[in-house]
Amino acid sequence: MAFLPQILFLVLTVVSVWLFSKKAIEIKRNIFLGKPEDLNNHPQERWRNLFLLALGQKKMFQNPLVAVMHLVVYAGFIIINIEVLEIVLDGLLGTHRLFLPFLGSVYAWLINAFEVLAFLVLVVCVIFLVRRNIIKLKRFVSKDLNGWPRSDANYILITEIVLMTLFLTMNAIDLELQSRGLEHYRSTGSFWISSQMVPLFQGFSADGLVIFERIFWWLHIAGIFAFLNYLPYSKHLHIMLAFPNAYYARLEPQGKMHNMVSVQNEVLYAMQPELAPTDAAPPARFGAKDIFDLSWKNLLDAYSCTECGRCTSACPANITGKLLSPRKIMMATRDRLEAVGKNINTNKSFVDDGKSLLHDYISVEELRACTTCNACVEACPVSIAPMEIIVELRRSLIMEESNAPQEWNGTFSNIENNFAPWKFYPDDRDKWTAEA
Repeated sequence: MAFLPQILFLVLTVVSVWLFSKKAIEIKRNIFLGKPEDLNNHPQERWRNLFLLALGQKKMFQNPLVAVMHLVVYAGFIIINIEVLEIVLDGLLGTHRLFLPFLGSVYAWLINAFEVLAFLVLVVCVIFLVRRNIIKLKRFVSKDLNGWPRSDANYILITEIVLMTLFLTMNAIDLELQSRGLEHYRSTGSFWISSQMVPLFQGFSADGLVIFERIFWWLHIAGIFAFLNYLPYSKHLHIMLAFPNAYYARLEPQGKMHNMVSVQNEVLYAMQPELAPTDAAPPARFGAKDIFDLSWKNLLDAYSCTECGRCTSACPANITGKLLSPRKIMMATRDRLEAVGKNINTNKSFVDDGKSLLHDYISVEELRACTTCNACVEACPVSIAPMEIIVELRRSLIMEESNAPQEWNGTFSNIENNFAPWKFYPDDRDKWTAEA
């Protein structure tokens, strides 16, 4: 039975990695339910975006204090988990602090760096909890977040606090066991943060401390594996998807709208009939009614959204009390995408469920409120584009359903007949100059 802990750890690792991989493959499949789009041009500029927006969090530094705190949590997630490699190898090989003999005095410096970062992460997560639940910043108390989204954010922060506490406590007990000369607990040198916790454990017996150290060790790694498998179901999936989302961000001028090629061709063929192909098929759909009509980049945006609310805080329509919330647009798109994914899992292929993104998840009132000012895209830390989804859904409303306010229909008629939004014939447009 000497190998029982290693066997249990192997099972835990394999099951955790398998469950995460299964969900990751499902998310990738869901993203590529969207229409194809080539976004591989200008790779140097795209890599620059990845490093500046995702890794460097450039847009976050518009508010330096919050940016630094967010960077601490982000760096903690990335860097502290380097020590997970040692924990995993220790668990599989039945060793303890495997890297210590190879790194020597450098080992203590590494662990000290991890501990400082862990302590900072713990403090920042407490501050973030206070901001959300006590101070209640406006963008965190919006009705967009009612129910699961608000709880999800708190669960993540609490989990981070627990994991960092387990890490520091585990090291403190380890230091006390080192001082007692127990086998397997080789001297690592002092740890700056956890050494302050050692007095809490000096009254326990050596056997009791070994049990505690093992319990905290198992809880720490089990918590990390649980966190890994919670991420795909959480808004914190952006921790991983922010990188590809920043890489595939639009490189055109912000706010540029993409013309519909099918409509452009109709105008072209009307003016030059000789160019019209004899076998031209009519477009399948104008705009987007459901997630299948959006591009895969729009769907990647939906999965990458962290629900921070910066887009909604910057939205002039929302500020003036309109129903539109760009954050809710992204959350609704992700909800619909997940529902479609579950449908495919159940039926092996999508079976019409009588629902669509337009109307069932996003209302007409929301879409009409958008001024297409692009403030939401400018505000997003990783360049998510709610406006693209809004425009595509609005195109479907108008061109597929003829569903537009009378004021819009008047403008459309003027543009069609007079080539301008106003009720002036082109020949009469400059008459005011003669009267001056």
